[in-house]
Amino acid sequence: MPSTDSPRVPPAVAAVAPKPGVVQVAEGERLRSVGLPGLTLTVRSRPGTREGLPPALYVHGLGGSSQNWSALMPHLEDIVDGEAVDLPGFGDSPPPDDGNYSVTGHARAVIRYLDTERRGPVHLFGNSLGGAVATRVAAVRPDLVRTLTLVSPALPEIRVQRTALPTGLLAVPGVAALFTRLTKEWTAEQRVSGVTALCYGDPNRVSPEGFRAAVEEMERRLELPYFWDAMARSARGIVNAYTLGGQHGLWRQAARVLAPTLLVYGGRDQLVSYRMAARAARTFRESRLLTLPDAGHVAMMEYPDTVATAFRELLADAEAFKGTRGAGEQSGSVPDEAREAHDAPDRTSTTHRSKLGS
Repeated sequence: MPSTDSPRVPPAVAAVAPKPGVVQVAEGERLRSVGLPGLTLTVRSRPGTREGLPPALYVHGLGGSSQNWSALMPHLEDIVDGEAVDLPGFGDSPPPDDGNYSVTGHARAVIRYLDTERRGPVHLFGNSLGGAVATRVAAVRPDLVRTLTLVSPALPEIRVQRTALPTGLLAVPGVAALFTRLTKEWTAEQRVSGVTALCYGDPNRVSPEGFRAAVEEMERRLELPYFWDAMARSARGIVNAYTLGGQHGLWRQAARVLAPTLLVYGGRDQLVSYRMAARAARTFRESRLLTLPDAGHVAMMEYPDTVATAFRELLADAEAFKGTRGAGEQSGSVPDEAREAHDAPDRTSTTHRSKLGS
């Protein structure tokens, strides 16, 4: 069933239905709703500490929301003017009118927002599904992207980890409805514990306050009539994107990205294989690779200070690189140690640099 089929819950109904609960907003953050043709997006902003800072846009992964970036944004507020978007059907954004939850559909939503708000070019961040979305945006609209930072991007894998299969099964028609029935007695606490164990390298890094906040958000989402539909269709969108070949293939588009790129992979990631780090480092032209052996799937939540430091280095080197590129310096090569990143799961956090800034 294509991802553009009409969703079970008519978007017009879901969009006007009362929203359960209250979306959490951290100190220093603001929430606003942006109406665009065919969709409405909720945007979480953390303004820069001074005027004139370049804009940044953060894109979350499957089942996530703009809150996934709340730990990282304070670390960068002195160098970027940050905004994190709730993709259609996630967080506090209602489903899109056309019911399109494909990677391309989500990428179009991001592009439409940036074009309408005239916010580009931005420093674009993406995690998991958001990493695939950000890759597509950077490939097809390079004018909108200054730099690209990808945390465990959902790029196609031939050998998918067994721990990732249950998430992939959500793409199969009927599985989401079956899972809903089978888990109807599960508490929000049980669900959050399961998600945390799947996404974190060490679930103990989640504070009691953070866990309680996640439970409250889970309770709110489970009351949304379109929650599971958005999950299933977005999962289907990832699977469909994995099967695309030619110029629309995600790896082909990754090779077309011109923006300086930071790649972040966790050694304990159960959803995106650590071994894909080497391929990604070879594919993105102007790339550097940060490997975090103890991190899971959401390094920007687990190690926000480390990810922020790596981005600062990317930004500094990208600025310096502007002055050397015209001198004929070749770019895009990846040192041997980066290619072997997947063979060293016990090493300390390391940033491997390409020719960018070397």
